[in-house]
Amino acid sequence: MEIYILRHSDAEDIGRKRDADRSLTERGIKKMKKIARALKDMELTFDAILTSPYNRAKETAEIVGEVFECTSQIRMTPNLVSDANPSMLVKEINGDYAKKKKILLVGHEPFLSEFISVLISGRRDVSIKLRKGGVCKMTAEPLHFGRCATLEWLMGSAQFPD
Repeated sequence: MEIYILRHSDAEDIGRKRDADRSLTERGIKKMKKIARALKDMELTFDAILTSPYNRAKETAEIVGEVFECTSQIRMTPNLVSDANPSMLVKEINGDYAKKKKILLVGHEPFLSEFISVLISGRRDVSIKLRKGGVCKMTAEPLHFGRCATLEWLMGSAQFPD
C-alpha cells in the first residue's frame, strides 16, 4: 500500500473563528494548486483521498481532487483532525480501505508527523515536521499500528516548481 500524507496549505489566522472553520487563504489556494499540479506531473494516482473535516483540509483535498479529476474519491474522517488517535486511523484504513493501493491522507499537525513517526519507527517521537503544503510518500505491507512503513520521500511546498 502506498500512503501519501499531505498537510493542508496556508490558512486563515484563528481570529474569532473556530479552528475547524478556518479556510485556506488566497495564497494557500494558489500554493496548493501548484503542489497538486506538480504531484500530477509526477504521475501519481490515488484510489482514495481521506481528509479531516476541518475546512482548510477539506479545501486542500478538493483542490487535489479537482486537479486529479477524482473528487468522487474524497471522504471525510474525524481520524485526521490534529488531536486524533493514529491507531484509529490505521483501523479505519484497514477496515474501510483495505483494498485500496494508493491513499492520500490530508490533515494537520501535530497529528500527521506523529502518524508518520509511528509507522516508520514504532514510536511517536521521531523528529519530523511536515510544513504547510508538505507531502510525503510511505509504503507499508501490511499496514498496522507501529513500525510497518518505509518513508520513500518527503517534500516541502518550496520544493515544488512554479
